[in-house]
Amino acid sequence: MIIDTHCHLEQSSYDSLDDVIKRMNGYMISAGCDKKSNQEVLEITKKYANVYGVLGIHPENAEDFQEEDLLFIEEHLQNPKIVGIGEVGLDYHYEGFDSEKQKKLFERQIELAQKYHKTVVVHSRDAIADTYEIMAKYPDVKYVLHCYGSSVEMAQKFLKLNILFGIGGVVTFKNATKLKEVVKFLDLAYIVLETDSPYLAPEPYRGKVNEPSNTEIIASKIAEIKGISKSEVIEKTTQNAIHQFDLDISL
Repeated sequence: MIIDTHCHLEQSSYDSLDDVIKRMNGYMISAGCDKKSNQEVLEITKKYANVYGVLGIHPENAEDFQEEDLLFIEEHLQNPKIVGIGEVGLDYHYEGFDSEKQKKLFERQIELAQKYHKTVVVHSRDAIADTYEIMAKYPDVKYVLHCYGSSVEMAQKFLKLNILFGIGGVVTFKNATKLKEVVKFLDLAYIVLETDSPYLAPEPYRGKVNEPSNTEIIASKIAEIKGISKSEVIEKTTQNAIHQFDLDISL
Protein backbone atom coordinates (compact mmCIF):
# COMPACT_ATOMS: atom_id res chain seq x y z
CA MET A 1 0.00 0.00 0.00
CA ILE A 2 1.21 3.47 -0.90
CA ILE A 3 0.12 6.94 0.24
CA ASP A 4 0.20 10.18 -1.74
CA THR A 5 0.34 12.70 1.09
CA HIS A 6 -0.27 15.76 -1.09
CA CYS A 7 -2.42 16.12 -4.18
CA HIS A 8 -5.19 18.40 -5.46
CA LEU A 9 -8.11 16.25 -6.55
CA GLU A 10 -10.26 18.89 -8.19
CA GLN A 11 -12.76 17.72 -10.80
CA SER A 12 -11.73 20.45 -13.24
CA SER A 13 -8.12 19.19 -13.40
CA TYR A 14 -8.87 15.74 -14.81
CA ASP A 15 -10.89 14.18 -17.61
CA SER A 16 -12.25 11.66 -15.10
CA LEU A 17 -11.49 11.96 -11.40
CA ASP A 18 -13.12 8.57 -10.85
CA ASP A 19 -10.56 6.93 -13.15
CA VAL A 20 -7.65 8.80 -11.52
CA ILE A 21 -8.66 7.52 -8.10
CA LYS A 22 -9.23 3.96 -9.36
CA ARG A 23 -5.69 3.91 -10.78
CA MET A 24 -4.24 4.73 -7.36
CA ASN A 25 -3.52 1.55 -5.41
CA GLY A 26 -3.52 3.21 -2.02
CA TYR A 27 -4.61 6.34 -0.18
CA MET A 28 -4.50 10.04 -1.00
CA ILE A 29 -4.57 13.27 1.00
CA SER A 30 -6.13 16.08 -1.02
CA ALA A 31 -5.13 19.63 -0.07
CA GLY A 32 -7.26 22.76 -0.06
CA CYS A 33 -5.95 26.22 -0.91
CA ASP A 34 -8.97 28.51 -0.72
CA LYS A 35 -12.71 28.57 -0.01
CA LYS A 36 -13.68 26.76 -3.22
CA SER A 37 -11.05 24.01 -3.04
CA ASN A 38 -11.65 23.46 0.68
CA GLN A 39 -15.30 22.78 -0.06
CA GLU A 40 -14.32 20.38 -2.83
CA VAL A 41 -11.93 18.54 -0.48
CA LEU A 42 -14.85 17.92 1.89
CA GLU A 43 -16.99 16.59 -0.96
CA ILE A 44 -14.42 14.16 -2.34
CA THR A 45 -13.38 12.82 1.08
CA LYS A 46 -17.03 11.99 1.64
CA LYS A 47 -17.35 10.32 -1.76
CA TYR A 48 -14.15 8.23 -1.83
CA ALA A 49 -13.16 5.92 1.03
CA ASN A 50 -9.44 6.12 0.22
CA VAL A 51 -9.24 9.94 0.12
CA TYR A 52 -8.46 12.05 3.18
CA GLY A 53 -8.12 15.81 3.18
CA VAL A 54 -6.45 18.87 4.65
CA LEU A 55 -8.02 22.32 4.64
CA GLY A 56 -6.18 25.62 4.44
CA ILE A 57 -5.63 29.03 2.90
CA HIS A 58 -2.59 29.14 0.61
CA PRO A 59 -0.21 32.10 1.12
CA GLU A 60 -0.99 33.40 -2.37
CA ASN A 61 -4.53 33.98 -1.07
CA ALA A 62 -3.43 35.86 2.06
CA GLU A 63 -4.70 39.20 0.83
CA ASP A 64 -8.10 37.91 -0.30
CA PHE A 65 -9.19 35.57 2.46
CA GLN A 66 -12.12 36.38 4.72
CA GLU A 67 -12.49 35.60 8.41
CA GLU A 68 -15.33 33.26 7.48
CA ASP A 69 -12.82 31.14 5.52
CA LEU A 70 -10.90 30.38 8.72
CA LEU A 71 -14.16 29.73 10.57
CA PHE A 72 -15.14 27.28 7.82
CA ILE A 73 -11.85 25.41 8.28
CA GLU A 74 -12.24 25.27 12.04
CA GLU A 75 -15.82 24.07 11.73
CA HIS A 76 -14.67 20.95 9.87
CA LEU A 77 -11.51 20.02 11.78
CA GLN A 78 -13.31 17.38 13.81
CA ASN A 79 -14.39 15.57 10.65
CA PRO A 80 -12.46 12.25 10.83
CA LYS A 81 -11.56 12.46 7.13
CA ILE A 82 -9.90 15.88 7.62
CA VAL A 83 -6.43 15.10 8.92
CA GLY A 84 -4.63 18.43 8.84
CA ILE A 85 -4.36 22.09 7.93
CA GLY A 86 -2.92 22.83 4.52
CA GLU A 87 -1.76 23.92 2.14
CA VAL A 88 -0.47 26.89 4.14
CA GLY A 89 2.78 28.77 4.54
CA LEU A 90 4.79 31.51 2.85
CA ASP A 91 5.39 32.34 -0.82
CA TYR A 92 7.63 35.26 -1.78
CA HIS A 93 8.05 34.18 -5.40
CA TYR A 94 5.88 36.70 -7.21
CA GLU A 95 6.21 40.48 -7.03
CA GLY A 96 3.74 42.37 -4.88
CA PHE A 97 3.44 39.84 -2.05
CA ASP A 98 2.70 41.07 1.47
CA SER A 99 4.99 39.10 3.77
CA GLU A 100 3.38 40.39 6.96
CA LYS A 101 -0.09 39.29 5.90
CA GLN A 102 1.26 35.91 4.87
CA LYS A 103 3.07 35.44 8.19
CA LYS A 104 0.01 36.41 10.21
CA LEU A 105 -2.24 34.02 8.26
CA PHE A 106 0.33 31.23 8.53
CA GLU A 107 0.57 31.61 12.31
CA ARG A 108 -3.17 31.72 12.76
CA GLN A 109 -3.54 28.45 10.87
CA ILE A 110 -0.73 26.80 12.84
CA GLU A 111 -2.53 27.86 16.01
CA LEU A 112 -5.71 26.22 14.73
CA ALA A 113 -3.77 23.03 14.13
CA GLN A 114 -2.30 23.25 17.60
CA LYS A 115 -5.75 23.70 19.14
CA TYR A 116 -7.21 20.67 17.35
CA HIS A 117 -4.06 18.51 17.32
CA LYS A 118 -3.79 18.45 13.54
CA THR A 119 -0.76 18.21 11.26
CA VAL A 120 0.25 21.30 9.25
CA VAL A 121 1.11 20.87 5.56
CA VAL A 122 3.57 23.67 4.78
CA HIS A 123 4.20 25.43 1.48
CA SER A 124 7.41 27.46 1.34
CA ARG A 125 8.73 29.13 -1.79
CA ASP A 126 11.58 31.66 -1.70
CA ALA A 127 10.83 32.10 2.01
CA ILE A 128 12.61 29.25 3.76
CA ALA A 129 14.23 31.28 6.58
CA ASP A 130 10.96 32.98 7.58
CA THR A 131 9.13 29.66 7.27
CA TYR A 132 11.52 28.01 9.71
CA GLU A 133 11.38 30.94 12.13
CA ILE A 134 7.58 30.73 12.37
CA MET A 135 7.42 26.93 12.58
CA ALA A 136 10.04 26.93 15.35
CA LYS A 137 7.67 29.03 17.50
CA TYR A 138 5.35 26.00 17.61
CA PRO A 139 7.66 23.01 18.20
CA ASP A 140 4.86 20.80 19.55
CA VAL A 141 2.96 20.88 16.24
CA LYS A 142 3.44 18.12 13.65
CA TYR A 143 4.50 19.33 10.19
CA VAL A 144 4.94 18.04 6.67
CA LEU A 145 7.14 20.33 4.59
CA HIS A 146 5.56 20.02 1.16
CA CYS A 147 7.72 19.95 -1.97
CA TYR A 148 10.95 20.65 -0.09
CA GLY A 149 13.38 22.57 -2.27
CA SER A 150 16.04 23.99 0.00
CA SER A 151 19.48 22.77 1.09
CA VAL A 152 20.80 19.92 3.21
CA GLU A 153 21.95 22.50 5.76
CA MET A 154 18.43 23.91 6.07
CA ALA A 155 16.99 20.40 6.28
CA GLN A 156 19.25 19.80 9.29
CA LYS A 157 17.64 22.77 11.04
CA PHE A 158 14.11 21.58 10.25
CA LEU A 159 14.92 18.16 11.71
CA LYS A 160 14.86 19.80 15.14
CA LEU A 161 11.09 20.13 14.67
CA ASN A 162 8.41 17.42 14.55
CA ILE A 163 8.65 17.27 10.78
CA LEU A 164 8.54 15.07 7.70
CA PHE A 165 9.68 16.10 4.23
CA GLY A 166 7.32 15.68 1.28
CA ILE A 167 9.26 14.39 -1.73
CA GLY A 168 7.56 14.49 -5.12
CA GLY A 169 8.16 14.33 -8.84
CA VAL A 170 10.85 17.02 -8.86
CA VAL A 171 13.29 14.43 -7.49
CA THR A 172 13.15 12.66 -10.88
CA PHE A 173 14.18 15.78 -12.84
CA LYS A 174 17.70 15.77 -14.28
CA ASN A 175 18.49 19.21 -12.83
CA ALA A 176 17.27 18.40 -9.29
CA THR A 177 20.79 17.96 -7.91
CA LYS A 178 20.14 19.75 -4.62
CA LEU A 179 16.98 17.77 -3.86
CA LYS A 180 18.72 14.48 -4.63
CA GLU A 181 21.43 15.45 -2.11
CA VAL A 182 18.72 16.12 0.48
CA VAL A 183 17.05 12.75 -0.17
CA LYS A 184 20.38 10.99 0.14
CA PHE A 185 21.09 12.79 3.44
CA LEU A 186 17.68 12.24 5.07
CA ASP A 187 16.91 9.09 6.97
CA LEU A 188 13.88 7.38 5.40
CA ALA A 189 12.09 7.95 8.73
CA TYR A 190 11.71 11.64 7.75
CA ILE A 191 10.29 11.21 4.23
CA VAL A 192 6.77 10.91 2.86
CA LEU A 193 5.73 10.54 -0.77
CA GLU A 194 3.63 13.14 -2.60
CA THR A 195 2.72 14.05 -6.15
CA ASP A 196 1.21 17.57 -5.95
CA SER A 197 -1.12 16.32 -8.69
CA PRO A 198 -2.12 17.62 -11.17
CA TYR A 199 1.19 19.54 -11.06
CA LEU A 200 4.87 18.51 -11.17
CA ALA A 201 4.53 15.17 -12.96
CA PRO A 202 7.69 13.07 -12.67
CA GLU A 203 9.85 11.95 -15.56
CA PRO A 204 8.97 10.53 -18.05
CA TYR A 205 5.63 12.40 -17.79
CA ARG A 206 7.04 15.85 -17.03
CA GLY A 207 4.79 18.57 -18.43
CA LYS A 208 1.71 16.33 -18.47
CA VAL A 209 -1.15 16.10 -16.00
CA ASN A 210 0.13 14.40 -12.87
CA GLU A 211 -1.89 11.94 -10.79
CA PRO A 212 -1.49 10.06 -7.48
CA SER A 213 -0.55 6.71 -9.06
CA ASN A 214 2.78 8.31 -10.02
CA THR A 215 3.88 7.96 -6.38
CA GLU A 216 5.27 4.60 -7.55
CA ILE A 217 7.75 6.42 -9.83
CA ILE A 218 8.81 8.73 -7.00
CA ALA A 219 9.33 5.76 -4.67
CA SER A 220 11.53 4.10 -7.31
CA LYS A 221 13.69 7.21 -7.65
CA ILE A 222 14.15 7.57 -3.89
CA ALA A 223 15.11 3.89 -3.70
CA GLU A 224 17.69 4.43 -6.46
CA ILE A 225 19.20 7.47 -4.73
CA LYS A 226 19.41 5.76 -1.34
CA GLY A 227 20.50 2.37 -2.65
CA ILE A 228 17.61 0.48 -1.08
CA SER A 229 14.58 -1.40 -2.40
CA LYS A 230 11.45 0.29 -3.67
CA SER A 231 9.38 -1.89 -1.34
CA GLU A 232 11.33 -0.57 1.65
CA VAL A 233 10.66 3.02 0.57
CA ILE A 234 6.94 2.37 0.17
CA GLU A 235 6.62 0.49 3.45
CA LYS A 236 8.45 3.09 5.55
CA THR A 237 6.92 6.20 3.95
CA THR A 238 3.46 4.67 4.38
CA GLN A 239 4.16 4.09 8.08
CA ASN A 240 5.46 7.66 8.36
CA ALA A 241 2.33 9.12 6.78
CA ILE A 242 -0.03 7.07 8.95
CA HIS A 243 1.76 8.24 12.09
CA GLN A 244 2.19 11.91 11.13
CA PHE A 245 -1.45 12.37 10.05
CA ASP A 246 -2.99 9.93 12.59
CA LEU A 247 -4.64 8.10 9.71
CA ASP A 248 -7.20 5.42 10.48
CA ILE A 249 -5.47 2.86 8.25
CA SER A 250 -4.34 -0.64 9.16
CA LEU A 251 -1.24 -2.08 7.51
